[in-house]
Order: sequence, then C-alpha cells, then structure tokens
Amino acid sequence: MSENKKLHVVIGLEIHAQMSTKTKMFCSCENGNFGKNPNESVCEVCMGFPGVLPAPNREAIAKATRAGLALGCDIPEHCKFDRKNYFYPDLPYGYQISQFDEPLAVHGAVKYEVNGKEKICRIHRLHMENDAGKLVHAGGNSFCDYNRAGSPLMEIVTEPDLRNAEEASAFAQELARILQFVGSSECDMFKGQMRFDASVSLRESEDAPLTPRAEIKNLNSFRALEQGIAFEIKRQTENWEKTGGPAERESTVGWVDDIGETKFMRWKESSADYRYFPEPDIPPVVTTAEMVAEYRKEVTELPMERRKRYRDELGLSKDDADTLVDNPKLCLFYEEVAQESKQGKKAANWVLSEVLGLLKKDGKGIGEIKFSAKDLAEILKLVDKNEISGKQGKEILIEMYTSGKKPAEIIEEKGMKQVSDTGALDKILDEIIATPEGRDAIEQFKKGRDRALGYIVGQVMKQTGGSANPGMVNQLLQKKIA
Repeated sequence: MSENKKLHVVIGLEIHAQMSTKTKMFCSCENGNFGKNPNESVCEVCMGFPGVLPAPNREAIAKATRAGLALGCDIPEHCKFDRKNYFYPDLPYGYQISQFDEPLAVHGAVKYEVNGKEKICRIHRLHMENDAGKLVHAGGNSFCDYNRAGSPLMEIVTEPDLRNAEEASAFAQELARILQFVGSSECDMFKGQMRFDASVSLRESEDAPLTPRAEIKNLNSFRALEQGIAFEIKRQTENWEKTGGPAERESTVGWVDDIGETKFMRWKESSADYRYFPEPDIPPVVTTAEMVAEYRKEVTELPMERRKRYRDELGLSKDDADTLVDNPKLCLFYEEVAQESKQGKKAANWVLSEVLGLLKKDGKGIGEIKFSAKDLAEILKLVDKNEISGKQGKEILIEMYTSGKKPAEIIEEKGMKQVSDTGALDKILDEIIATPEGRDAIEQFKKGRDRALGYIVGQVMKQTGGSANPGMVNQLLQKKIA
C-alpha cells in the first residue's frame, strides 16, 4: 500500500445498558447488585432451576420502549423473546433470553456533537435481554456471583456510521444522557450499568465494501472506549501495511486497560453459532399504537434540544449548559428552580456555584440534599424582591443544606428580614456621614473616586447586621450627595 493512501475507518457500537427497574427481567429479585454480598439477590428463576418459568418485567418493557422512542426508533406492534445459546460459567441457564429477528425497536437515529459540529449516528435496533452473572477471580480461583444474573438489559446496536474514536466516545456519552433523561437507565459505569462492544474495520474508500471487523468486548468507560478504538485502528492500519490488505476473518478482541492494548480472544461467532429459536416459555409482546402514543408523552426534552434552549433562550454560557445537561439529576433540579423562580440565568448561577460547590465539598450527589428545588427558588424570589440580600440568601442556603429547615423558618430564627424602612436607613446614613471617615468618603467621591461610597454602604450594612436593603441604601445616599 502506498504511504500516502489513506484508509477509511468504520466503527459500529453495541451498547449494553442496565435498566433502572426495581426487579430483574424475569423474576421478582431486587435489581441492582452494587455493594451486595455475593449471591444475595438470587432465586430459583434467575438461577435457572429446573421447572421454573420466566415472567417478563412490565416496567422493563416500558423503559425500553421509552428509550427506543427517545432514540428516534420505530416500535413494531409485535416483538418476541428468543433463546441465544452459549456457555459461560456465570450464565445459569446455559442460554440467554434475548431478542433475535423481532426486536422491540428498530431504525432510529441520534444527533450528537463533536468539536462543535452536529453529527448523526443511525440506530439499527434496540432489544431486551437478561444479563449474565459475574466471575470473581481471587487467589488462583474463580468464583461465580449471580447477583447480576437476570438483570434487565437494553442492547442498542448502531449502524457503522462512526469514523473515529472521538466520534464514538461523543456519541456514547450523548446516548447515556438520553437514557438517563427518559429514566430508562442510570448508566452508572462505576456500578457496571453500562458497557460497550466496538466493531472496528478499515477500507480503502468511503464507498468501498465493508471488510472483516474486529470487535472489542466489554469496554466499561468512555475513556476505555476511546482508547480501545484508537489502539485497534492503529493495530489494523499497521497490519494492512504489512500484509497489503485487511484481516481475512472477523475476530473478537479484549481491551487490556493496564497495558493499553487489545488482545486476540477468538474468531467471531455468527448468529448461526448461537442457534437462536423462539423462547417457548414467553408469549410475544404486543405494543399497540395507543400504547406507543402514551409512552411518547413520557419522553422528555432531549439533551441536545435542552442545551440549545439553555443557550438561546435562557442566556446560559455553553459551559454552564453543558455542565447541567451532563448531570441529568442536577439538570432536572435546576429546571424546577428556574420554573418556580422565573429566573433562568440566576437559577443556573446559584445551582452551579452555590449548590454544586456544597455538594462537591462533601462528595455528595444532588439526590442527597435536604432541601427542595422550591426552597431554593424561594430564596431567589426573596432576593429579587429585596426582602433579603444576596449574602443573606447564601447564608440561608448553607443553613438549609445543613439542617433541612425552610427559608422562612431560618429568616425568622435569625431575624434576617431586610430593612427597607427609609426613615431608619436615613437616620443611620446621617450618623455615618457625620463622622470624619464619612465626610472623607464623600469628598473622595466628589473628586471622581466612585468606589469611595462603598465605605458608607459597608458601614450601614455593618450596623444593620447585613439586613439593610443595599439598593435602598444606595438610592438614599445618592440623594444626600446630589
């Protein structure tokens, strides 16, 4: 191959996302195994005991349907479950209950941004399945933890529309945000709730036929996804240059994070190797047009649309809009504060600076705070009406964060009601202006030093314990020196 001949990269992803349901896919065991003792959340059904029957989780089907709609997919009226036959020590049944030729959702598309440019990745399908367990390796032995076995999964398969590692990572992050916003999955990769398989291949031109791919298995972070794809592109490019062409067979490789390389695992199986056949113990799932219409109502504003609205309508900076949308729970908290206070930009400043600052200091998440969005909105309204100062508002917020008390209760206890009595403020101003320091401040101001009046305002705030209305103080002061 000529050195200046550029090879074109083709990438497709398979994303496994654990659905945020209370129970597992086909039994009543509690879903979510993070932090539990091994084999604590298991039963006869998810352990595959003889004679047991799986019962599909209605909540999981609803969450998968909402996810499909949010990804722009069509929802066929009928879908069915199938048996996918393969052996893993942590797969109790000896097969997986998945979906083969009639999945829940098909033919979607997701818009995402990379380096400020909008791109689209098509979605081939979304199907439901149950997860396998987990192998734990220790002391030269391998142990099976079946807590995760039977957890409800969505597998989202893209078309081969991605062209580099950066695009793949940006798309995957946007997909995670969408699933979080519609409440289908928490996508917490630290807890193993989302992982990726990436198929990578090369070809000589954009319109050339696809060549045999290498599938990188079980990438469990956006960083690993990007690094694994980048390495595989490099490896395949070097191999093409040595051999004069692509690999002859499709392969499965594993990402070894410690050394930053992919390693050959096996030649890739085809669908025939899994010996799919319809799951005999579960009838087909029917989703009517009326049901789809109801699910569609539950699909909220998507992340990209939300970012655009924050920037264009509320005047938020790109960084602030991105920070909010990157944290869906914080974003929904902000939405309620902004709606209640009718102050979109100020609400963002308070949420991102004051609230987020308190949370980061204590290493907490937004779900752990003791006050509500309405409580914070109440502070913003009081500051806007000059009933309390901004400084007092921040003091009230800290007290709310610590004690969980309501703003009105804290204001009453601390006597924080802002002084707007012109008579009382007039008298205090006269006393301060009569002092040598006050007279000097007035003289300095008349000489063009605008900040000199800050001394007088500061003294008023000091004498009133910070409860004076600063706007009122400035108005009265300007009248006195006019």
